[in-house]
Parts: sequence; C-alpha cells; structure tokens
Amino acid sequence: MLWDIFPKESIAGGAPMNVALHLAHLGLDVGMISSVGDDKLGKKLLAFVKKYGLTDDLIQVSSEYPTGTVIVDDSDKENIRYEIVKPAAWDHIQWTPNMEKAVKHADAFIFGSLGARNDTSRTCLEKLLNTNVLKVLDINLRPPFYSADLLDNLLGKADILKINEEELTLLADFYDLPSKMEAALEKLSEMFDFELVCITLGSKGAAIYQDGDIVSHPGYPVEVKDTVGAGDAFLAGFVSKYLSRESPEKILDFACALGALVATLSGGTPQYSLEDVSRIKDI
Repeated sequence: MLWDIFPKESIAGGAPMNVALHLAHLGLDVGMISSVGDDKLGKKLLAFVKKYGLTDDLIQVSSEYPTGTVIVDDSDKENIRYEIVKPAAWDHIQWTPNMEKAVKHADAFIFGSLGARNDTSRTCLEKLLNTNVLKVLDINLRPPFYSADLLDNLLGKADILKINEEELTLLADFYDLPSKMEAALEKLSEMFDFELVCITLGSKGAAIYQDGDIVSHPGYPVEVKDTVGAGDAFLAGFVSKYLSRESPEKILDFACALGALVATLSGGTPQYSLEDVSRIKDI
C-alpha cells in the first residue's frame, strides 16, 4: 500500500490495496497485510482505508522505513509507467501469529510478486504460503523486481494465476512457452498444476483457461479516463464471483464490466455501485 505520485496530485494506491478495497466495496470481509511508515503519508493512508471500511488490524507501522511511494508517468493513458521508490515500509512486513491465523481462516489469500522484492517481506510471504488456503497469485511483474527463483517459488504455491498479455510474454521467455496463448496457458497449467489461469487482454477483454478448456469475454468498450486500478478491480470482481461458485462465463462478465467501469473513472479505487456495473453492460 502506497501513494501514487502523479504530476498534479497524489492518489492512494498499490495493487494489493486496490484489490482489497474493491473486494470490501463488493461486500466481502477483507483483511490487508502490509506496512506503512510512522509518518504523515502513513497516517493519511491508514485513514484512507478505514474510510473504505477496511480493517487495519494486519497493517504494520514502521518507525524505520517510510510509507511507500510510486512516481507515475501518465502521459500515455493506455500505457502508464511507474517508478517504485525504495526503501518502503511494505518491503519490511514482519510475520506475526495473528497474520497467519487470519490467512488460515480465510476463503482465499491473494498475493503478488512485488511484495517479495525484499528479503523481509519475502520471508513473511513464504511462511504464509505454507498455509492450507486457496492461493490467488496476481503476478504483477515489475522489472527488475523478480527472478527465476522467485517466480518458480510463487507459481509453485499458487492455485489460481492471474496475468496479463505482457506478463505471459515474460513467462514465455522464462519457461519456453508456446507462442499461441491457449497453448502457453495449457503448458503453464500443467507445469504448476493450477486450478485455472485468468489472463486479461486489455481492451480485448479476458479469458479463463481451466481443465483443457478456454472461455473468453470480449470486454466492454468504454471511454477510458485512466487505467489505474482497472486490472485490480477486474481481479476483485473475479475473486468475488469465483468464491460464489459462478460459471467462468459469469465470472468474466462481471469482472470485465467492473474493470471497464473503473477505467472510466479517476484513480484506482473510485466510488461506484453495483447498478453502475450493470449499466456498463448496457452501453
């Protein structure tokens, strides 16, 4: 959890926090594991998540490291670039028994690769990944903060993988995957024994590969305001419907509509209603 520093403003963000807030907004009971600095930005960030109804029980406050920030270049609205500043408090999350207890009792544990760029947070994450819970990997690759060793470890622990087209290309280089998307997803699933793989395709929608079958959705065409948080909203929509045991078709339909809605609004966690999501489908 961090602040995205845009040329004209700062917006609370970070993919894990965005996903957590969207899940809470959809009515799920959500806990967020992270750390902020004992500084002004940290206090503002804690106040921000509380305003959204997210508990801060598992968010640590560091007296040694500052609240995370990311410098955002949004000059190209379709291809936003980020500079993820170091050091940051979220690189130094300390394992606690309460944290493990929360994960053990959860229906799903969502994690990514960026939170493991530092040894302290990586050690904490690896302990939590030994828990018997549904594990959803939003791989969220950010060069240069990953390695073959890290990817092997995280992919090997995941039950569900969520990636985008660019990330699939990067994984194809690591694992010598076929050039065609469906064949690449099939090989990945076989290598790591995933329950399913979900791939987002930008304006072309998304697809789910599961048990040898692929289901796709063309997405909903919208006028994009910014794409910050659209993928995070998609993942929240995906997880909420997956846990409700909806069909792949219904999961994708809702997730694509929610992601499209957020792309029409400013920031990664805008306010919206389920009626707004439904309206996207009618456009």
